[in-house]
Amino acid sequence: MKTIPIRTGQAPPPLERAAFSARYRASFVDPAFRVEDGAIERLEDIAWQAYAEGRKAPVTHKAGQAYADPDYELSADWLATKQRLDVAQQHWADAGSTSRVLVICGSARNDGTCPGEMSKSFRLTGLVREELARSEIEVDVLDLSLVTSDYGRHIHPCKACASTAMPLCHWPCSCYPNHAMNQTNDWMAEIYERWTAAHAVVIVSPVYWYQSPSPLKLMIDRLVCADGGNPDPTTTGGKKAAMAKALEIQGWDYPQHLAGRAYGLVVHGDVAGIEGSRRALSDWLDWMGFIDAGAQARLDRFIGYFEPYATSHDTLDHDTVFQEETRNVARAVAHTVGELRAGRLQAVQPRLSRPRPK
Repeated sequence: MKTIPIRTGQAPPPLERAAFSARYRASFVDPAFRVEDGAIERLEDIAWQAYAEGRKAPVTHKAGQAYADPDYELSADWLATKQRLDVAQQHWADAGSTSRVLVICGSARNDGTCPGEMSKSFRLTGLVREELARSEIEVDVLDLSLVTSDYGRHIHPCKACASTAMPLCHWPCSCYPNHAMNQTNDWMAEIYERWTAAHAVVIVSPVYWYQSPSPLKLMIDRLVCADGGNPDPTTTGGKKAAMAKALEIQGWDYPQHLAGRAYGLVVHGDVAGIEGSRRALSDWLDWMGFIDAGAQARLDRFIGYFEPYATSHDTLDHDTVFQEETRNVARAVAHTVGELRAGRLQAVQPRLSRPRPK
């Protein structure tokens, strides 16, 4: 088999010791830390050694018999996340379990940080939650604005491992945490579990400059591993590009780990971009194998078209038609979840293989 070249040369050299020190100490600017400068210096030395040696996963365990290389040392963080996903998948597949819908507030704003006021997306999320609860559905609300207001909470960016070779993109993502680079507190480990346990997902989102808000887009990018990702990092020796390329060329089946769930969308804006944003979200979820809950579950509307931001919440108060349309999204999703779990929806869907899986 022809060896595929690995193209390198983009990454800058590692930080020198002095530059690392400046970067590290930027977290301790508050004068209150000065009484602990000695302790900070000792901790910095430990952090420097971890960085210099590339100790991405300082705690590991042998993979075990469920993996291609049972003796490979897998990250303890990754193994713990994978085990939770396995449990969540079992819950999702259990016909006797309560139907569960993940409702996602995609706005970056809340009243606990700089805006000083809650988002309209959060209010609309509440309408969806209330309506789903009437159908005796377990509702899990994921408010992505917490990345802007919670201490140390992160959704780290996707590193695009899939573009090297799909098997290099692991399910769940193994790029984080990277302890050597201080890329920790990655919220996605929890978010993957919540997506896996859900029978449907409803995304409520505003439009930021014709696009999804950055926390929502970060989550979307990190879900690439759910569509074609490799559930066994031992087959690529961790993150060895050459092994991943060879594995993909041999033939990769692009497993859709979240396929078969339903979805609904509520997208709102004030001037432009609502249709493009809603369509992009629909296309993404369709591609991942999700099932739309019908035309009434895909909603895009303006709130106060070309009106002041200052009065937009008041405008939403008076727009009872939009509120009812939002409730209809929830009703459509609730109905689809019932049909889906009863097996009636699958019965009318064609069973077709994808000639171009990715």
